[in-house]
Amino acid sequence: RCPLMGNQVKIMDAAQVDRALARMAHEMIEKNKDLSNVALVGVHTRGVPLSKRLAERIAQFSGRWVDWGSLDITRYRDDFTPVTDGPIVQDTNILFPLRGRTVIIVDDVLFTGRTARAAMDAIMDIDRPKSIQLAVLIDRGHRELPIRADYVGKNVPSEYQQKVNVRLLESDQEEGVYLTSE
Repeated sequence: RCPLMGNQVKIMDAAQVDRALARMAHEMIEKNKDLSNVALVGVHTRGVPLSKRLAERIAQFSGRWVDWGSLDITRYRDDFTPVTDGPIVQDTNILFPLRGRTVIIVDDVLFTGRTARAAMDAIMDIDRPKSIQLAVLIDRGHRELPIRADYVGKNVPSEYQQKVNVRLLESDQEEGVYLTSE
């Protein structure tokens, strides 16, 4: 558990996270009529359990299971330099074909857009999907790249220096979203 510094405000509790994911799953079903061609790919770390939860919700609401997997974007990030601490490389676990499919990249927070860009680069190195969509639990603005999410759990206006901390049971043993100021 990493300590949170400064003042923090809980902006989503477990029930609100659950409702947001349910709504996002419904939107995915509505937008993608042929779910057999849809695959969810979660960006490590918190995008992975979010993608699994979304896949479960899609199955619950539509009766159709969609493939889901995990994606490590460490080598695709543009903010890693040899001077910084070495990155922790995690597994990419995509055990299904991407070619010709709609791949929905799932992440916890959309901020500058650089993580989403890195995820798209990583996907394109694996294979060439028909299309790529983006789903995020939190969109906090401050884009540095022309990237927008197709599915958003909650828009959270924030100041650039603030932090949005998503805490999930699977990785943090608690559930909620916090806006933190130093």
